[in-house]
Amino acid sequence: MSTSHPTRSAPSPVVAVVALCFGGLSAALTQTMVIPIQSELPQLLATSGADAGWVVTATLLAAAVSMPVAGRLADLYGKQRVLVANAALLVVGSVVCAMTSSLLPMLAGRALQGLAMGFIPVGISLMREFTPPHITSTAIAAMSATLGVGGAIGLPLSAWIADGHDWHALFWVSAALALVVLVSTVLLVPHIDDAEPGRLDVVGGLGLAVGLVTFLVGVSKGTTWGWGSGRTCGAIVGGLVVLLAWGAYELRQRDPLVDLRTTARPQILLTNVAAVAIGFGMMAQSIAVPQLLEMPSAVGYGLGQSILAAGLWMAPSGLMMMLFAPVSSRLIDRTGAKHTLMVGAAVLGLGYVVAVALMGAPWQLLVASCIAAAGVGIGYAAMPTLILDSAPVREAASAVGVNALMRSVGTTLASAVMATILTGSTTTLGGLELPTKGAFQVCFVAGAVASFVGVAIAATIPRRPRQEGVEPAPAAAEAV
Repeated sequence: MSTSHPTRSAPSPVVAVVALCFGGLSAALTQTMVIPIQSELPQLLATSGADAGWVVTATLLAAAVSMPVAGRLADLYGKQRVLVANAALLVVGSVVCAMTSSLLPMLAGRALQGLAMGFIPVGISLMREFTPPHITSTAIAAMSATLGVGGAIGLPLSAWIADGHDWHALFWVSAALALVVLVSTVLLVPHIDDAEPGRLDVVGGLGLAVGLVTFLVGVSKGTTWGWGSGRTCGAIVGGLVVLLAWGAYELRQRDPLVDLRTTARPQILLTNVAAVAIGFGMMAQSIAVPQLLEMPSAVGYGLGQSILAAGLWMAPSGLMMMLFAPVSSRLIDRTGAKHTLMVGAAVLGLGYVVAVALMGAPWQLLVASCIAAAGVGIGYAAMPTLILDSAPVREAASAVGVNALMRSVGTTLASAVMATILTGSTTTLGGLELPTKGAFQVCFVAGAVASFVGVAIAATIPRRPRQEGVEPAPAAAEAV
């Protein structure tokens, strides 16, 4: 196994952490940046509403595939190199979207933006290699929080840009941010010789991509196609069959894309299962709260906010995630990552309990969202720490990538379930079918249940003494 060491004079670790967090934030922004203009996309792209929906879905699917693949590439070829490649993908994807008004180029650009999401798990795994021990937990917590922060602040930022400018400006701003990320990654992130011997499992990568995309398409389109339709059932079942075949193939490989034996370790497996539940909990409020804020006040429970105003009411929750990053790191240092994950999931669930009771004014939803966001900030920081403490150094980036994938699966499931709930109980106003107050309450209850299930799963994660080859703090941290 190779020993990680800087190949040139290392930048300040704090500056490098800031550069990586900014990169994660910029990549996560792409997940929600088109939501404020989603209803206008059919007209803007001269296509149908169903086809325009793929502009959002393409990014989510590409992100799900990219995170484990980027992690494996980082283990094989070096994390800093893969970070540069992800930043370049973000630049190219943003420019492609900014220069087109047609559906197919837009989908290609959005897919490239989604592939850049691999930046976040790779950046998390790299931080353990160059940060001094006293700031490692805080750095990982801050980087983990960018998954939620980017999505939260992306809504008001995009609404503000789209409100006063041509919609292409959204992507030009994204391209400018991505260019800054690319330059800062090249200049400020340490070049560490952390590549491990092995080969890229191309067949395994293709199998994972086909299985994941097929399954997630079925889940994400279930509400549109109908959960009992042949397309939905065929996609979900077909995706699961491909993933089972992929798993059998991976177990026979000397250098698999994902080492399933490592992911089957109780500490990693249970952390990843908890990630699905907590990812579900995080996404539920991101879907239900903006819709409730924008609901016409004439229905009696709607809050009558504009898209921009709704985004501004949601923005503090993103900042709350970042503010709780140092709190999470202190909890990890004092009580351990397992108990920190339990605290985060419990606080997230508490936010939904508050939302059920307080949903009559924008400020009340703001309070509930901030509580939930604090839980996300705490919990998201603990998960990669649990993974890194249990995975071999040579598989660190890949293991964190799989954990990020499981969170993505949770958010995708939440999107489908929330859409089903909100469309399953409606009231009519001016010819429009709008979700009932009870539907929103059920969404909040579902988010709370998922969060508390995450607490229960996290409680079963066993303690494990650190072993040689598992502790991921290399000599590079001492050198810095």
